[in-house]
Amino acid sequence: TVGLLAGAVLSGFFAWYFTIRSLPDFDASYEMAGLNEPVQIVRSTESVPHIFAQNDADAFFALGLSHAQDRLFQMTVLRRAAQGRLAEIYGERSFPADDLMRRLGIARAAKASVAAQDSRTREALNAYSAGINAWIEQVNKNALGRGAPEFFLFPDDIAYWQPADSLAILKLYAVAASRQLPAEVLRARLSLATEHGVDLVAGADEPTQTSYASLFQSPRFDTAALTAVPAWPLSAAGYLSPFSGLGGTAFAAQSQRTTAGLPLLANDPQSALTMPSLWYLARMSLRSGDVIGATIPGVPAILSGRSAQLAWGIAPAQIDDTDLFVEEVQPGDSSRYRSLQGWHDFATRQEIIRVRGAPDRAITLRDTENGPVLPTGQFGLRSVTPGGHVMAVGWTGLDATDTTLSALIGVMMSADRSGAASASAGWVAPASALMVADREGVGSYLIGHSPDRDQANATGGRMPQPGWIKTNRWLGTSSLNRSDGSLEGLAQATGLQSAAAKLGFDSDSPLRAGRLHGLLSGREVHSRDSFIETQLDIVSPAARTLLPLVGADLWFTGEPAAQGTPERQRQDALRLLADWDGAMSEHLPEPLIYAAWMRALQDRLIRDEIGPLSEQITMLQPAFIERVFRNRAGAAQWCDIVQSTAIETCQTIARQSLDAAILELSHQFGPDVTSWRWGD
Repeated sequence: TVGLLAGAVLSGFFAWYFTIRSLPDFDASYEMAGLNEPVQIVRSTESVPHIFAQNDADAFFALGLSHAQDRLFQMTVLRRAAQGRLAEIYGERSFPADDLMRRLGIARAAKASVAAQDSRTREALNAYSAGINAWIEQVNKNALGRGAPEFFLFPDDIAYWQPADSLAILKLYAVAASRQLPAEVLRARLSLATEHGVDLVAGADEPTQTSYASLFQSPRFDTAALTAVPAWPLSAAGYLSPFSGLGGTAFAAQSQRTTAGLPLLANDPQSALTMPSLWYLARMSLRSGDVIGATIPGVPAILSGRSAQLAWGIAPAQIDDTDLFVEEVQPGDSSRYRSLQGWHDFATRQEIIRVRGAPDRAITLRDTENGPVLPTGQFGLRSVTPGGHVMAVGWTGLDATDTTLSALIGVMMSADRSGAASASAGWVAPASALMVADREGVGSYLIGHSPDRDQANATGGRMPQPGWIKTNRWLGTSSLNRSDGSLEGLAQATGLQSAAAKLGFDSDSPLRAGRLHGLLSGREVHSRDSFIETQLDIVSPAARTLLPLVGADLWFTGEPAAQGTPERQRQDALRLLADWDGAMSEHLPEPLIYAAWMRALQDRLIRDEIGPLSEQITMLQPAFIERVFRNRAGAAQWCDIVQSTAIETCQTIARQSLDAAILELSHQFGPDVTSWRWGD
């Protein structure tokens, strides 16, 4: 027993010792090759590095070193995710993610785009890589553990950083920002499930959709796959998940609308909550002036920040930058597919994916004229791919001459709005709303590349389309470069929605845009505190829109029912909702009642029409519910339960859904409606 105890103590000591050795000493000094002049990195009490360098190359070198000191494991995971090499450390469960990234070819496109960057950006990439590698050398030379405690759990050595690695991570961010690939699959699945299924995810002013099955002659679809839950590739350890969609807001006020008499800008780029965060704050001294803001470890640029002359922020624009193309495989010869000129060979290559704890796996990558062929086992692609066909993807971020990083560095080094607008012309992906402010005013720009589609495109990019038909193919891509010329004292990134709406199908954005516009225009003068209050707003515009519609004929005005009865519970719930301002406060019962009611209502509206597919509609679709209760284009037909003989009205469905929600909540939180709490 004593021996076991001593062994446990020694094991704990060595684990503690080597873990501590892997943590950086912020008070240390180092002699490092690659620096031109002395550099000082001063850490704030929050451990934010402030980099003081005498030239730009040394500043980027120090940023790379700071990133490596604090986030080396995260950086290598992001690099592996972009390269399709996660399975080497995580094993079999990461194979689908690696398979997808190899087929997309993000790392290859990043490597090819190094030469497309301007000389300033190539210099920054080289210096940044040298800084990372200098820290790796320090770790190895001075036996500083493994560079991060997490590395003790994984077998491979840390490869030196290359400029292409940074570009690959930026592309990984871009592919995570896009959400159109799974949206196209869902639209097609809904179209196959019921004649008016696309109503569920259609925008408010979207035209009637073409039937997906009608795009093909006698198509054969896998009916079992149609109702199966789509497999999703493992994300990069939770940091970035391909085609999951990233959000954000950016807004600004002109000098005449602020208490300080100078423009004010706010930005909150949004991503999943992870530990550590995707974002990393840093300050750099550059020839163009000091800059401070949010970086992504692995990328030598500040994506959202400010200098003495300029502030800038980004928000993904959610345009439709991705299309799926159904490619017909030649019967009897799986190496060929139908092109515009007839049968054509796939462009193929072989790659090996190393899998920790399992044999290596060889995969054959195929490309068509429309883009790379995707594995049908992911995103539910099998369910919408007709027999004898495969699915290829076109995405603007696969551009091998992508100069997004050059544009980003150009923006952060700009002296004013005009310079930032000019620099942003090289932005490719993700298409974003760029908000900028200098001492003279504010500006809002839609930047990035967008597909050019033929007006005769079969689906307008909303669903997969046959890739062998000329009018379905992209005519190319073009730079958006659109500015919001309607700024009258206030600006918001979502103010570009009128332009972006024609390029994408994010149907519920107008609700959020309307709420933000109301908060900004509701004050004559703004301050830093009012902008913070706006960012922390918890009022649901969907709740404010839907409750008056859904509950229009349910509000109670007569004598209350007996205490403890279901009718009294419903009356209490409706009374609370009638007085509620839509604030999703954790301390209130109203948000809980609202959320449960709308979830039950949406499920009751769609389940009889689309069956098991309804299990995959996990998010509330406010635009759909509003369309149904306003009976736009006959959408109230969703209220009638097809399998019943009676004809149900929307009022009936609303009451039944509220009763079902209250019953469910009573089982969880007790019978007293007023004691329920959203935070629980």
